[in-house]
This record gives sequence, C-alpha cells and structure tokens, in this order.
Amino acid sequence: MRHVLTSFLALHWAIVFALLAFICIDGNRGVAAALGVLGATIEGTGFIDLDNAIVVAPLATALLVVAVLFFWAFIETLINDATSQGVDSVARIAFISASGVLSLIVIGGAAQGINGLFMVVAVQLAALLASYVAMLAERRSVAAVAQGESEIRVAAHGMAEAAAHNLLLSLISGRTGPNLGGGR
Repeated sequence: MRHVLTSFLALHWAIVFALLAFICIDGNRGVAAALGVLGATIEGTGFIDLDNAIVVAPLATALLVVAVLFFWAFIETLINDATSQGVDSVARIAFISASGVLSLIVIGGAAQGINGLFMVVAVQLAALLASYVAMLAERRSVAAVAQGESEIRVAAHGMAEAAAHNLLLSLISGRTGPNLGGGR
C-alpha cells in the first residue's frame, strides 16, 4: 500500500521550498519577495540590505537543501513500501531542517527589524508540524494494516498446513473421514 498523503505532503513542501529558493535568488525581488510570499511585509530593515549576496546566497542555499530533502522523502515514498524505515527517517530530517531554516529566518528577521515575521513563521511551523503528524499517522495506519494482513496470512497458512497434515495422517492410517471419498 502506498503512502498517498505522505507523498503528496512531501512533494508539496519540496515545491514550496524550491519556489522560495527561486524567488530568493531573483535579482529584482530577492529575500523581500520570498518573505512576502510567506506573508511578511517588509517596510524597513536595520543594518544589511536584503538583496546583498551575503544574505541571499546562504538563505537560498538553505531553502534549496530543504527542498531537496523533501523531494528525497517523496522519492522514498514512491520506492519503498509500508514496512520500510527510510521514509520516516528522511521525512524527519526534512522537517527538522525546514524548522531550522524557518527559525533562522525569524532570528535574522528580528536582527533586521522586520515586523510581523514571527507570526508568519509560526503559522508555517504549525503547518509543518501538522504535515509531520499527518505523515506519522498515515505511516502507522498503513503499518497496522500491513501487520494485520500478515497475521491473517500466517493464521490461514497454519490452518491450511494443519488441514493437509490431518488429511495425510488419515490417508496413511487408512481411516476415512467424513466425505473424504466424495461419497455421502
């Protein structure tokens, strides 16, 4: 069984962070536009110009790394099945990295005197947390279904073995059970 919600959320966050990185490196708009996409309004900054390469390059690189991690989680959901631990570990790393980048954006924005950034990033962090919880819930439900199916298969296999064993014992001993020969 495939992880439909997990793959959708991983692809969604990969696209979001990739677009933020792309907007961030755009020469005309830069970091101010990327923060505007998040929902923050940039009125005045303190010390550093937000279009400076010292600000743009590390932020764009960090956003791109997070996008690649989410895309990797998406690929893992397509390749692996429900019993694999690869999806969970990659998704966990991606969510931790995304939370770290958003936290660094808040710290950098506070140093620059950008107003309203805390609430915008808090909403994004809440969305990331909700996505992570949804991924965990789907993973656990898929694993529970897979475990239930395997238990049913094991029980059916055991019952089939017992029936075959009893049939062979009755044929070897010469006793015929009820309707063994197809008669009465």
